[in-house]
Amino acid sequence: MTTKLDGHIAELGLVKTSDPENEKPVYRREGFDGIVTFEGLDTKVGEALRNCRQQRDLSRAELATLVGLSEQVYGRYERNSSKMHVSRMIHLSEVLGVSPLTMLYSAAPHLWGATDKEAETRFRMMKMLEDLPSETMSSIVTLLETVAVLQDETTRSKK
Repeated sequence: MTTKLDGHIAELGLVKTSDPENEKPVYRREGFDGIVTFEGLDTKVGEALRNCRQQRDLSRAELATLVGLSEQVYGRYERNSSKMHVSRMIHLSEVLGVSPLTMLYSAAPHLWGATDKEAETRFRMMKMLEDLPSETMSSIVTLLETVAVLQDETTRSKK
């Protein structure tokens, strides 16, 4: 492996592992419960999709109609017997009125923080931001940009 790749692997804390769906080694970041297989990730996304549908009080048949699928085909996504493409997830998010982040967080919360608590806090914050009026969002973005500049200046002065 090249020095550049080794540096990238180290910087992101990737671990060499295998997955039954791939005959070559793959590099993954450990989650809070270790490294979940791709099938396990798909299962968690399917469960999150089912939860979102149920929160909207829609049957499988009703949601399938909204996305132009048969109930059987749609059900395969919830049961993880069919892989969901990102474009399908976006369409389902539109129809369910949820952020795709909701489904992704369910499968890989470790992408939102170094600990369960940090990830959950960051996800809760993002959920709250989604519902704010645009004027409020603009003010918050300005505030966060100011905090980021101050933090960067503090970090540079410590070096």
